[in-house]
Amino acid sequence: MDRQRFSVATVNLYNLQLPGRRMNPGQQPWTPVEYRRKVRWLADRLRELDADVVGLQELWHRDALADVLAEAHLDDDYTVLAVPADGDRITCAALVRDGLLVGEPAWVEEFPPGFRLRVADGHDPQAPDVDVRIDRFSRPVLRFAVALRDDGPPAEVFVTHLKSKLPTRVDREDWFTADPDAFRPHAEALGAALSTIRRTAEATALRVLLTAALRGTATPVLVLGDVNDGQHSNTLNILTGQPRYLVGDALGGADTGLYTAQTLQEYRDTRDVYYTHVHEDLRESLDHVLVSEQLYDNSRRRRWLFDGLRIANDHLDTDDHRADGSGDHGLVRVAFRWAPAS
Repeated sequence: MDRQRFSVATVNLYNLQLPGRRMNPGQQPWTPVEYRRKVRWLADRLRELDADVVGLQELWHRDALADVLAEAHLDDDYTVLAVPADGDRITCAALVRDGLLVGEPAWVEEFPPGFRLRVADGHDPQAPDVDVRIDRFSRPVLRFAVALRDDGPPAEVFVTHLKSKLPTRVDREDWFTADPDAFRPHAEALGAALSTIRRTAEATALRVLLTAALRGTATPVLVLGDVNDGQHSNTLNILTGQPRYLVGDALGGADTGLYTAQTLQEYRDTRDVYYTHVHEDLRESLDHVLVSEQLYDNSRRRRWLFDGLRIANDHLDTDDHRADGSGDHGLVRVAFRWAPAS
């Protein structure tokens, strides 16, 4: 196999569930008509993306994904990674062009042994102790390997969906119901803080997995997913390790750093029009592709050259996604071509 190009994409499926089946609290199940619209819309998008690897978030049932692929006439083109998607919970999944998958995929639910967010004796004597006891991902991380070429190690791919910014409900907690008058005015702030803590913990646990895959290796690593935070957020800083971006050809690269495709695209453009989500008229970049130094233009150890990023986000102008079957996130596609650093 001597591939000269490959592409990846990340797609939030916006609760792809079979019709009539339950979803999150407060969400109405899809009717058969709404489901057909959704299947057709997603099928059209997957055909347009035509990516070799597609990371998927918010999949409830693997049979619904099978319906999408059949509608798109792509069911013979991809290996589907969606084993845990039995309709009872949201999972990450992936589509891998036939012939690329190496080994078996794994869904990582528990935080790795190297994860701790606990300190009782920090450098700041005025700071109180910290003890975060979260020990698993709310959406298990999908991890698998793909063989992009014969002359190098397989690439490691991580598909992730971190905790959203939606405030966690606290009104059913014992401490809240014991004194609701004291807590009700602050419920949104408290819930938002809890969501941020969980997202930060999940990003850190994923970073532990990534560092283990990256440190001292020549393995290309890609992270595809809805991280529910922006390019310069603390969440992204934790995931990427904040490597330096250099101008010039093959001058740098960080062993354990990850580079955002959004930044790589900004090097190509004269303006930044990257957004994948709209909430109360605020346009944000929540869906990302992160790549290791083997796929970073200016790395001495570059194997693949960034070859452009494309976002499908016109549907975000739609007010009612149930009416036309569209999703509530933009779809991100990133291409690369074989061009090892000299």
